[in-house]
Amino acid sequence: MFHALQTLAGSAVMERVTLLLNHVLASESVATERLARHVGRCIRLQFDGWPTLLPRLPATAFRVTAAGLLEWCGDTPLAEADLQVEVDASNPAQLALLALAGERPRIQVTGDAALASDVNWLFDNLRWDIVDDLEALVGPAAAHQLGRLGEAVAAALKAAVQTLASVARGGRSGEPPAP
Repeated sequence: MFHALQTLAGSAVMERVTLLLNHVLASESVATERLARHVGRCIRLQFDGWPTLLPRLPATAFRVTAAGLLEWCGDTPLAEADLQVEVDASNPAQLALLALAGERPRIQVTGDAALASDVNWLFDNLRWDIVDDLEALVGPAAAHQLGRLGEAVAAALKAAVQTLASVARGGRSGEPPAP
């Protein structure tokens, strides 16, 4: 029963993640143009080393649509994936800290080089404009204030993560953390 609930929740989460990804992609015509060149191609993310004590992650495979958006296609077999991205997820806490610091985790990419190049471009250049989306909900003034607050919180989190990473790497006490 627990496995069935976990599968159902995972599917619901992945459908929402797909909607969010497509919202961000659709906001930049260059992004959808780049992806549209790969219509029908499948991108599969695999999280290697995920701790067995944690709930299993849902299948993360996406097929590129003619509109240059993504369609979640569940558990696509490895053999059918045109691009395989393996993420070292043996330490989920460290993975989350890297994401908060704006750094990429260790990954291994195999498959179609042109698709990998365009996906890499998306990671490097595509950003979610949260303030723009907030304006529709709360108006421009409040959205910009919330945006500034979010930027301040993000900067504080990034600084905290960098300090923790410096300490974890064996930074000496008495020395300021590297910028």
